[in-house]
Amino acid sequence: MLDQSLFTLLHVLVFVYWLGGDLGAFYTSRFLTQPDVSADRRMMAAKIVGDVDMAPRTALILTLPTGLALAQSKGWLDLGWIPVSLIAIASLAWLVLAWVLHVRHGGAPQALKTLDLAIRWLLIAGLVVWAGAGLTGSISLPLFLALKMLLLAGCIALGLFIRIVLRPLGPALMGLSGPEASAAEASLANTLNRARPLVMGIWVLLVSAAFIGLWTPTTF
Repeated sequence: MLDQSLFTLLHVLVFVYWLGGDLGAFYTSRFLTQPDVSADRRMMAAKIVGDVDMAPRTALILTLPTGLALAQSKGWLDLGWIPVSLIAIASLAWLVLAWVLHVRHGGAPQALKTLDLAIRWLLIAGLVVWAGAGLTGSISLPLFLALKMLLLAGCIALGLFIRIVLRPLGPALMGLSGPEASAAEASLANTLNRARPLVMGIWVLLVSAAFIGLWTPTTF
């Protein structure tokens, strides 16, 4: 029972830090578009947003290993502890990669960025296939776990789309103190306005996953 309590706590903490970190980053991003805030202060706000955002990024990576460990300890899955442990080790390696990319920002090798991107797309595909096999009865998988896998895949996919939408953010921030400040201001506001619905979409998926985890329907 101690292992179940520990894994439950870890999985709940992942949810708390993911949603809480996202809310913190979302709130701080408002200062990026306030006209009465200087360019220097907006750059500082952008750095704070990036740092706070590492909480949900970390939580995303830890969601699968903590969830699998909890499911294994509860008897919802029968993967065996060796595969679960290997997935946990791989997830920790991915977490190190994510933090290296964050700390080094633009100075990180392109190969590491490509590797991180490939991991995310492979994970999306793997989760969808795994969940699909469970929903079609090809493998034994509780309904709630299949649904949570699909929701996690959706969160990762939305995160990738947010990255694409936020690409103009850096140039816009740099342009706030230049001769084209008004154009940079408009680009900044437009970029954040496009990203915010995607962030809220992640919140909806997260809360849905939490509800399904508490409901835990095992069959249709």
